[in-house]
Amino acid sequence: MVDVIFSDVSQPDQTKIVMDNARYFLKDGGKILISIKASSVDSSVPAEKVFTNEVNWLRKHDFKPKELVTIEPFEKNHAIITGSYKPTNKTSYQ
Repeated sequence: MVDVIFSDVSQPDQTKIVMDNARYFLKDGGKILISIKASSVDSSVPAEKVFTNEVNWLRKHDFKPKELVTIEPFEKNHAIITGSYKPTNKTSYQ
């Protein structure tokens, strides 16, 4: 089991990818760090809405988001989400 998972994959389902990997590889209470490019997740809504949706998705699935930080002026419409993982059951995230 690992202590931390970092993700920067620029895929529409990148948060699910982190959750699936956490389910198999991250210890209980382990940390996550996700770099999100809003347009890679959903280019039809504002970046802030994409970030909020990803945080809410994590909350619904055994994760405790701690911080959401945009990284402007370095990259427009990018953010970092940090948090921890505390499983209640080992079901698939659908």
